[in-house]
Amino acid sequence: MARVEQPGVRSPAPEALQLVQDLVNTVDLEAGADELRTAEDAAGWARGRGLSGLGYDAGALADVLTLREALRDVCTAHTGTDVPAATVAALDDLLERAPLRLAVDAEGRAAVRPAAGLTGAAEVTAAVAAAIVRATADGTWPRLKACAADTCRWVYYDRSPAGRSRWCTMAICGSRAKMRTYRKNSRAGAREAG
Repeated sequence: MARVEQPGVRSPAPEALQLVQDLVNTVDLEAGADELRTAEDAAGWARGRGLSGLGYDAGALADVLTLREALRDVCTAHTGTDVPAATVAALDDLLERAPLRLAVDAEGRAAVRPAAGLTGAAEVTAAVAAAIVRATADGTWPRLKACAADTCRWVYYDRSPAGRSRWCTMAICGSRAKMRTYRKNSRAGAREAG
């Protein structure tokens, strides 16, 4: 799987969540760079993550982009906001078209996997859903968060002991937010004093 460089000194999400993190971070909102501009880009991205990369057309690309932004909203909710109703509906629609199956191996271990024969957005959605099921089971899913800075919203894995990180990196987004708050409070204090 291709590795996406993380801001600051953050390490990537645990293996179960790397697919989700990598998908959401295919767009850098601050720089305006998007790795998934065409159906061919999306197919190549999927192949780079061990998926078939088959079945990509304009409709599949649109669904993958909808999935990406819905996941960003869900990861934002992990910092304490609600997921918009339209996002929930869009995500439910995508998930309905991406069935999972329970597989058992020779040692008796069970795992949730994408159903056989899926391609395009359904294959990516099912792989993401299976990853979220694993991460929910091991307790790591709520720690995959989107940066609270509206201009950033980069998805990062919160490894802090309390699990309360709000920014992808304190040195950049956190510092900017704290400076804005300081300036706002300073202006308000000056108006009250004057």
